[in-house]
Amino acid sequence: MRIHARQALLPEGLAPDVALDVAPDGTIVGVTTGTPRGASDDAVDGTLLPGMPNVHSHAFQRAMAGTAERRGPGDDDFWAWREAMYALAASLDPDDVRQLATRVYRAMLRAGYTAVAEFHYLHRDPSGAWYAQKEATARALIEAAREAGIAMCLLPALYAHGDAGGAPLGPRQRRFATGVDDVLEIAASLRAAYAGDPDVVVGACAHSLRAVTPDELRVLLDASPSGVPVHLHVAEQLREVRAVEAALGARPVAWLLAHHDVGERWCLIHATHLDERERDGLARSGAVAGLCPTTEANLGDGVFSLGPYLAAGGAIAIGSDSNVSVAPAEELRWLEYGQRLTERRRIIAAPARGASCGESLYAATAASGARACGFASGAIAAGRRADLVAIGGGAEYDAGRPECVVDRYVFASIGEVARVYVRGRVVAGRDSP
Repeated sequence: MRIHARQALLPEGLAPDVALDVAPDGTIVGVTTGTPRGASDDAVDGTLLPGMPNVHSHAFQRAMAGTAERRGPGDDDFWAWREAMYALAASLDPDDVRQLATRVYRAMLRAGYTAVAEFHYLHRDPSGAWYAQKEATARALIEAAREAGIAMCLLPALYAHGDAGGAPLGPRQRRFATGVDDVLEIAASLRAAYAGDPDVVVGACAHSLRAVTPDELRVLLDASPSGVPVHLHVAEQLREVRAVEAALGARPVAWLLAHHDVGERWCLIHATHLDERERDGLARSGAVAGLCPTTEANLGDGVFSLGPYLAAGGAIAIGSDSNVSVAPAEELRWLEYGQRLTERRRIIAAPARGASCGESLYAATAASGARACGFASGAIAAGRRADLVAIGGGAEYDAGRPECVVDRYVFASIGEVARVYVRGRVVAGRDSP
């Protein structure tokens, strides 16, 4: 098939009249610019962008979005919010998980995400017992993604302890309880079951350095297939940083960089509270910082040090995390605006004079997000998956300067998501299922 767009964001920037030749397996095999639209082309009357991967989601938490916004009797912080999350988690069975996830994944597609990394720790039933099929809730999530049409990186999380230093899990964490053998068994079963599905990747995942011991993390990584994505939460809260430092003798990212071969297949979620050495070391490692600005703002986590990290060559991606928002443009806007508020200046993420802030953010997060999810997507180029988002529509969009279309989409909400492709198949927008 051939897809023709009035304009497309290519690795070298925006280009007019772009035609993509897409193979039957959904791989882009050719990209040409300045090409007239053919009569049989799938026509995009707008701007075509690489599909945006969502590198961090807890799908079930969408059910509590907007329900934890009343002031409580004590401090309203991350730890208070976590108690409400525990209460929700205790109420869900695999059918509930599948229904919730299907709805949120469809919403992600409509908003412009084309892949999702689901960070999954609801392994057991509400009483803490295993389901007859140990991977029941993980399969529910994958089947929800398949039903919705979004590509899925499933991350079954090792969650063995309640705090750094090997503390036991609390009663409200009994659903999450896993040992290394449990997680490896679940992951192996899923890889075997979905081996032929190009839209399913199963990664290696530990909840955090609070939830695993150094030995458990080492065994998990050594026993997982080489090359799969590796994800974990890190340095989201200052209390977490202090607990890890007390238990392990180093701050979380510093400890990881010193004890593991942190590299391009790693995605460290949040990494909010880094000192300069950690920040620059993470940037040099090639790992991806998985940033979730709407959730980080909602939970009062703090603000990532974006400008210096990008200047050091760091890779970034975005995630919807608690799913208070499922819109990539909103994550990108919050990412940049948080920096502007902190730094009291504008245009933080653009790498050079004259560069578009929106294009720079979008291209960087799409490319690194694809790597963090284990998919060959994230750019409109030969050899990449045809995971694509078309934006356009409306007189305000059409009247705008074409060179500003991505900035207008990210920062001014001008230009709706008109069509979404996963491996060349329309899954949202016009003619979607």
